[in-house]
Amino acid sequence: MSAAEAERTDVPADVPYTVDEIRACGLTPERLPRHVAIIMDGNGRWARARGLPRIEGHRQGVKSVRTVIEQCARLRLEQLTLYCFSSENWKRPQLELELLMSLLKQYVVAERDEIMRQDLRFCTIGRTDRISPRVMTEVNKTIELSHDNHGMRLCLALDYGSRMELVDAVQDIARDVAAGKLSAADITEQTISDHLYTAGMVDPDLVIRTAGEMRVSNFLLWQISYAELWVTETLWPDFRQEQLLEALRGYASRERRFGGLTESE
Repeated sequence: MSAAEAERTDVPADVPYTVDEIRACGLTPERLPRHVAIIMDGNGRWARARGLPRIEGHRQGVKSVRTVIEQCARLRLEQLTLYCFSSENWKRPQLELELLMSLLKQYVVAERDEIMRQDLRFCTIGRTDRISPRVMTEVNKTIELSHDNHGMRLCLALDYGSRMELVDAVQDIARDVAAGKLSAADITEQTISDHLYTAGMVDPDLVIRTAGEMRVSNFLLWQISYAELWVTETLWPDFRQEQLLEALRGYASRERRFGGLTESE
């Protein structure tokens, strides 16, 4: 199946691909990741290369968001997590921050019906207390409306930083120890996982980073310990179904050993 065929507008976005259609994409259902996490990078460079304001790169990036969400849902992935706004992004110029928050609000309102039609479970991770209440009101409305859906979980990382997340988790655990709810000897890896923002979510199997940057940028440091990494030179506003399938095929071709050995070794 070509990218053009898979993105046909006459096929409803909420109709999952059949097994034959998945195989026509060069994939097999059993080799698909359960959870894909994406570091969406390159919006500013995309705009600068065209002599446009940075916000235009972010607006164009929304089109990539729509495409990737639809394709991951139709491939029946369990979860897609998008790194939308990091805790470090507050260092950006105030005007850009205001435009980004406005764009986020517009997105969760405009896409609400589509989220419901595709049966997506919408959620966020991050502190979010620094985000405007007007924005969070709309975000929380979409979370609440989609709570009982049964399809792919769509998770936006907002005001998210993994080191901050780990600090919050350690403080929560320390409070439990101080209150006598938990002993230090009983703290395990699962204890830490249960106190992260992602508690109850499966860890990412595949992390995609666009724009050719070779770093994870404080994103899900605990959760991606054994994830496969896929870096593409494609800037996020140009990332479409073709690039997503390339990453998924790359993932499927790898042997995940989790520190062990394959039979041939």
